[in-house]
Amino acid sequence: MAEPTSFVALNIGSQRVSIAEFSATPQGGLLLKKYSSSELLGDPAADSSRNAQVAASVKELSAELGLKKEAVRYAISGQSVFTRFVKLPPLTEEKVGDIVEFEAQQNVPFPINEVVWDYQLLGGEDSVEPEAVLVAIKSDALNEINDAVTGPGLQTAMVDVAPMALYNAFRYNYSDVSEPALLVDIGARTTNLIYIEGNSVFTRSIPVGGSTITTSIAKEFQAPFLEAEQKKIEDGFVALGGAYADHEDEAIAAMSKVIRNTLTRLHAEVVRTNNFYRTQQGGSLPSVVYLCGATVSMPYIREFFTEKLNLPVEFFNPLRNVLVAPEADSEKISAEAHKMGELVGLGLRGLSSCPMELDLVPESVAKARELTERKPFFVLAGACVVAFLAAAGFFYSKGAQLAQSETAAFDAKATNLNRYASKIKEWETVQSEVDMKTEPFTEAVFNRIFWVSLLDDINQRFTSDTLWLTELEPLSGEEPVTESLFEGDGGAGDGDSAEGERKMIDAIRIMGLYRENPLREQVVVQFYEQLKESGNFSLEELDQKDVITRLDSGDDRWAQVFEMIIPLDPGIRIPVE
Repeated sequence: MAEPTSFVALNIGSQRVSIAEFSATPQGGLLLKKYSSSELLGDPAADSSRNAQVAASVKELSAELGLKKEAVRYAISGQSVFTRFVKLPPLTEEKVGDIVEFEAQQNVPFPINEVVWDYQLLGGEDSVEPEAVLVAIKSDALNEINDAVTGPGLQTAMVDVAPMALYNAFRYNYSDVSEPALLVDIGARTTNLIYIEGNSVFTRSIPVGGSTITTSIAKEFQAPFLEAEQKKIEDGFVALGGAYADHEDEAIAAMSKVIRNTLTRLHAEVVRTNNFYRTQQGGSLPSVVYLCGATVSMPYIREFFTEKLNLPVEFFNPLRNVLVAPEADSEKISAEAHKMGELVGLGLRGLSSCPMELDLVPESVAKARELTERKPFFVLAGACVVAFLAAAGFFYSKGAQLAQSETAAFDAKATNLNRYASKIKEWETVQSEVDMKTEPFTEAVFNRIFWVSLLDDINQRFTSDTLWLTELEPLSGEEPVTESLFEGDGGAGDGDSAEGERKMIDAIRIMGLYRENPLREQVVVQFYEQLKESGNFSLEELDQKDVITRLDSGDDRWAQVFEMIIPLDPGIRIPVE
């Protein structure tokens, strides 16, 4: 199916909702056709009615742009999403999904079945040390946001994360920037720092933003939040400090100093993150800084960061390589261009492939999308069924005649074969008696060599000298069967259960150690994959986490402990003697 001629982008910020309609130009570029935005009332950190306000704003903006049931790509704010950058061991392409899922289970601070998560590899295919970015959001929180978007009648096409949408917008508009850059997005509740260096990216959200400034003003002047916000918008600016004279109005001068003090806190967090990015992520300090977000329209904010960071500071222009349609509200777009980075990044997702392609759609949307993708196959299958029924009806009469003649022939053969049936049954009885007599001997021989064979088989699965076994224990019904070696009769090792049935060994517990190695705990995972190839075990339908019940890592011991409980193949029957 062809791509739609236009696509809708929606950005849900902490204190504003903005929407835009884009289309592709004949040259493959991005064209902005319509744009509008709406402010949310109240303190974004405390207003419990925020989702209702979002739904009302989406409805109002959709009506303004003439949107009804369009599919929309929307972005959610960075503070709503758990983001983690993780280093990965060298992997084959087939193993990436399993390893990243394991990392997600270890890093996401919620049960993995209660979140919607996605990931993307970073650094390119030739990266020596692969890295992935993990993003996750609680399913119930995402559903509430999605209900606010779809309630007015829109349909969810994709859900992105605001900092990653900004990253895509930067790469599209500033492809000529080769030096390390820092994009500072100062929003209402948080400031997103986006480090861009070649094909690599790193983000961090800092809980300081425009509403932090407003709260400080409200506290200083003993005023309500909304009144302080209005004062900030009308008269607020960043005090330049030093030898610069204060504003002639003492109240405005005092407010400018409050704003500067709050931004000084933000500057300290930026410096701290710069050091973390350089030392822990192996990145380079930025050579240029770009400012964006609603708060950067405040006077003298660029001069403040230039002074504090001692770096070139520019305003990020997300429309640098984007065409604006003549019918668009150019005055509003020009005034709010610094707030439109996320919308441009979302629009690019509808245009072509992007450097960052995360998608956090709710489970209901994912299922509907899967059903839509399968719909052509359902239609084709229905047509095949109809054609089959028609052909079956056409040949039914001839088939019935042929069946009658064939049945008569089979009846004649059956009468002849029935004479041999009684003889065959007699020999089957003799064979059963022989099998009963030989079974104890066969079982004794098998049990005699089984454990030697099993140990040899396990030994063949070792591919690294950094891994070794310390204990191998047979189990029956998840209980050890070796207890009778240390206790009297009637212990766990008794050969008969309480009901008189013979107990069978159905699994083994393996404990061992592994020492420091380039693969870390993945050497245990490799051993588990090797065991899958053995005919003695039944691992095909089990997940790795169900088999590896203990896997220590991260401390300073000379060796780490691992433990596995491996079920034997159902065809292997070893009785507990």
